[in-house]
Amino acid sequence: MEDKYAKSMMDNLYWWGIPTLFRCENSEAEGNDIALIGVPHSTGNGSTERDQHLGPRALRNVSSVGRRAHLGFGIDPWSSARIVDVGDVAFPKANDNEDCIERITNFYQKIDSNRVRPVSIGGDHSITGGILEGLGCGHLSEGLPISLLHLDAHTDVFTKVDHFLGAKKSAAHWGAYLVDHGKVDPKSSMQVGLRGHPRTLDWLQPSYDYGYNVVTMKEFRAAGLEVICRQIRETLQGKPVYITFDLDCLDPSIAPGVSNIEAGEKGFDIDEAISL
Repeated sequence: MEDKYAKSMMDNLYWWGIPTLFRCENSEAEGNDIALIGVPHSTGNGSTERDQHLGPRALRNVSSVGRRAHLGFGIDPWSSARIVDVGDVAFPKANDNEDCIERITNFYQKIDSNRVRPVSIGGDHSITGGILEGLGCGHLSEGLPISLLHLDAHTDVFTKVDHFLGAKKSAAHWGAYLVDHGKVDPKSSMQVGLRGHPRTLDWLQPSYDYGYNVVTMKEFRAAGLEVICRQIRETLQGKPVYITFDLDCLDPSIAPGVSNIEAGEKGFDIDEAISL
């Protein structure tokens, strides 16, 4: 379509054209700055109850109308960086969680070898384990373990049992085994927004034992957004940072379709999550 204004109007129709993330070119990672990646995996939480593996396809449709400038940051990312949709991680053994996590790791090692920064769409939260097994201590982090900004209702540092409904590298375990493997530095990482109705009263203890900097939702509300943002900057400044965002950190009124919903205590509003 030659007329850029006519094309702009068509781009506002999510059902028009080939669905890629934010209408980016579907291309290999090599030679680009940012790789948008689909990780359609949902066996890491022991259930496909909420069909998280459908997330990347759904986001490709929805994001088609989201290729916009960012007023808050004052940038147009699409003209200031080379951003491509490199497709999905393939899972021919989709019901074998451990095989899937290994395939994620191999995929992200190739992304890291090209020094292209990934933005990933899941998928359940077990994918973070595979991703950081591939990125931790690699080229992008200059050989250092990753520092996390982890926004979540849950710790994902489960250690009482070595599996969750049969999945060993599960959505509940990655925060522990990545530290065990030297891929994440917990002392320069932050877990923010933890809340809900845990199975045991000592639910936060594994995070403290591993050395994570923890801010529960109650602590966030008491301190306020500006104080916690300052703490995040001080903790993560100068570190190789990876942001991992679990939708259940949001208030259930905003994200009611998550797999492990935590009702009864207010989660983040959208503007709070974006500010963090």
